Amino acid sequence: MQIILMERVAKLGQMGDVVNVKQGYARNFLIPSGKALRASEANISGFEAQKSQLEARNLESKAEAESLATKLNGQQFVVIRSASDAGSLYGSVTTRDGADAAGEAGFSLDKKQVILEAPIKDLGIHSLSVRLHPEVEVKIELNVARSTEEAELQAAGKSIQDVAAEEEAVAEFEIQELFDDIGSAGLDDFGNDDQDDKPVVTEDEETDDTTE
Repeated sequence: MQIILMERVAKLGQMGDVVNVKQGYARNFLIPSGKALRASEANISGFEAQKSQLEARNLESKAEAESLATKLNGQQFVVIRSASDAGSLYGSVTTRDGADAAGEAGFSLDKKQVILEAPIKDLGIHSLSVRLHPEVEVKIELNVARSTEEAELQAAGKSIQDVAAEEEAVAEFEIQELFDDIGSAGLDDFGNDDQDDKPVVTEDEETDDTTE
């Protein structure tokens, strides 16, 4: 199916280009979203009549997107979710969650601008793209954790496996210390028993031994 692009579309072309695409892609996505029109003579003529106005509008929106991009690019946002000890989420993190997390930090995003190859299903820091404009795309991170404390540890470069290993090491150390304390207490008790069992010599007995 032949269409005329109303804006730049990745892997297809620039605004005003007439390209061929599959009918389903055009009818289900490109045309309903306003990214393209059927390449009829009337639509092509209409585009040419509005071309300068459309290009000016595109430049304006691109400038706004680039301004936002300088602030948004590289930002990390925290998403709190329940998960198993192994780090698997009870559910998944979607594009809506990404947009909401950015919104809580003061960035107004639509979930359609957030690009995920697949839903996020594990704890950790995940990188994803945000398309602010057909020609402006940035990278952000979602720090998915079970608590703000865990998110801070992950932001510092520690994975949940590292945290779990540290907690296990601390627990083993405390248990060993407990056994050591119990062992020391047992030795003290044993030493006291020996001292208690030692016969006591009276002054009279010492005198008798001397006389003999």
